[in-house]
Amino acid sequence: MAARQPRFNQAVLIDTTPLPESIPKVEEVGASSAPLMSASYFIGARCKAYNDDYMMCKTEAHGRGEFECMKEGRKVTRCAASVIDDITKNCLQEFRNHWECLEDNNQQLWQCRKWEWNLNGCVFRKLGLEKKIPGAPEHETPVHLRRRQIYSQNEKGVIT
Repeated sequence: MAARQPRFNQAVLIDTTPLPESIPKVEEVGASSAPLMSASYFIGARCKAYNDDYMMCKTEAHGRGEFECMKEGRKVTRCAASVIDDITKNCLQEFRNHWECLEDNNQQLWQCRKWEWNLNGCVFRKLGLEKKIPGAPEHETPVHLRRRQIYSQNEKGVIT
């Protein structure tokens, strides 16, 4: 038997120290994982410069730099929120159909291609943003544009 009695110290620690005035205030995006995943390629397309600045700051800080890179991080958050706002203002029904499909299908993109095509078309027509997969081969049809998917469900719900 152990001579020491077990102790459980489970408390939520909240740091109430305010951030310095040099760090701009920003509202959080306020979206769950499904809407963020649905909009992720459009966020990447519009916010690439801000993302690159943030990642360069983190690289120069050798993976640290929580406070040093917070300005850049806030710019990324602001940009992502603006993309989601624009999508909801211009393509709400297509956006909702796609992210609800993702939510219902365990975030599996291949299960929701029909809704994704509708969303991609609407966002391109109204916002001029196009889904591009980074690193995809130039000579091949991107996976999200293929009419015949490798993984798909037939009429009976069986994965083929």
